[in-house]
Amino acid sequence: MSEKNGISRREAVFTGAALAGGAALLGTRRAAAAEGSGVRVWDRSYSGGPPDSRALPPGAPGRDYTPVLTPGGATLPWWVVDGVKVYELVAEEVEHEFAPGLKAKCWGYNGRVHGPTLEAVEGDRVRVYVKNKLPAPTTVHWHGVYLPNGMDGVGGLTQPVIKPGETFKYEWTFRQSGTLMYHPHHDEMTQMALGMMGMIVVHPRRPPPGYRVERDFAILLSEWSIRPGTSRPDPLEMTDFNVLTMNAKAFPATAPLVCKQGDRVRIRLGNLSAMDHHPIHIHGHYFKVTATDGGVIPASAQWPESTVLVPVGTTRDIELVTDAPGDWPFHCHMTHHVMNQMGHGVPNLIGVKPGKLDHKVGALIPGYMTMGQTGMGEMSDMAMATPKNSIPMLGGQGKYGTITMGGMFTLLKVREHLASYDDPGQYEPPAGTVAALASAEDAKRDGIKL
Repeated sequence: MSEKNGISRREAVFTGAALAGGAALLGTRRAAAAEGSGVRVWDRSYSGGPPDSRALPPGAPGRDYTPVLTPGGATLPWWVVDGVKVYELVAEEVEHEFAPGLKAKCWGYNGRVHGPTLEAVEGDRVRVYVKNKLPAPTTVHWHGVYLPNGMDGVGGLTQPVIKPGETFKYEWTFRQSGTLMYHPHHDEMTQMALGMMGMIVVHPRRPPPGYRVERDFAILLSEWSIRPGTSRPDPLEMTDFNVLTMNAKAFPATAPLVCKQGDRVRIRLGNLSAMDHHPIHIHGHYFKVTATDGGVIPASAQWPESTVLVPVGTTRDIELVTDAPGDWPFHCHMTHHVMNQMGHGVPNLIGVKPGKLDHKVGALIPGYMTMGQTGMGEMSDMAMATPKNSIPMLGGQGKYGTITMGGMFTLLKVREHLASYDDPGQYEPPAGTVAALASAEDAKRDGIKL
């Protein structure tokens, strides 16, 4: 259907009627009326339009978009050759630190786990060279991207695998904008479990009203199985993931999201965990869910939340105004996803009265101490020795003591005045705005017996 003749780019599908010549000429008004009457109106294409779409001049940061930030991560460099943006991804083994005290030999890209964020603009022609320095074949699948079938990156189906030592070239024109991802589609159980994944952010060529924000963050969620004392993630694990990460870091090593009061903020969440969905929750604010990896959600269909479920293999964009100063938690609300490695496989001792157990066991294991009878929070302050290459289950230092969180947890730091977006340190609340020990005078006044 031609736009030149004023015909809509929508097709109407009518139950019980053939799509005859007259129906094929439905104009915009009739298509809209059909949609409003409850008749299903189909998108003309779910794959971004013609694959031979004409490329546009390369989009430039500052002029065409505000660069996205990957907290604790990086953006993939690019350069232009004959009007095409050129990128290079090097698949290789990387020694990665998840948090102080926990390192592992992982697989990643360009010396990083996870790989750097690939950023572009709708209409950009891109050429990505993938060099394989791994001991195994690999591919790259551009998750959610509209592209020719032979560029889709599925080993054995759409392309030969990239053998060790080989370099493959992928090339396409971005016919969409949004938050997408990349990862291998060859032995993905192993390669993704070892860290091979990254984010893709494609900015609209002509940003719609309200698209521009002061802070635009990309966060990739993942989960790992790293047994205490071992030095590699276990790709065979199916249920008990003991390291939960944001951009491949576990709290207290996650990078904070620093914002000024009144900033318009977009947070792009992607989930390439092996098995788990993640309900990501924010404190002190609400947000609206504005987009998925399928595209923008119309403003009339957006809804307010303080928690968004990010299923495996999807992205969600959320947007908010940071109008409440403070250090606000931003984390997965699966309670076992905000604890670290040593919190898994621990016996349940809630309510146990150990009696003389410590004394008796101490004769065999010097320094033995029974813990966990009243919960796990006390373990954060014990400073007990842990096995080689392992970290305690909980704990980061806060203004008022230990933060009994770990894993998929970071902080949204909102300040009234900032000279820069560097970490401003701990929040200093106004006097009288911090919960504190109740005074006898207050309790008596309000009829509370201490």
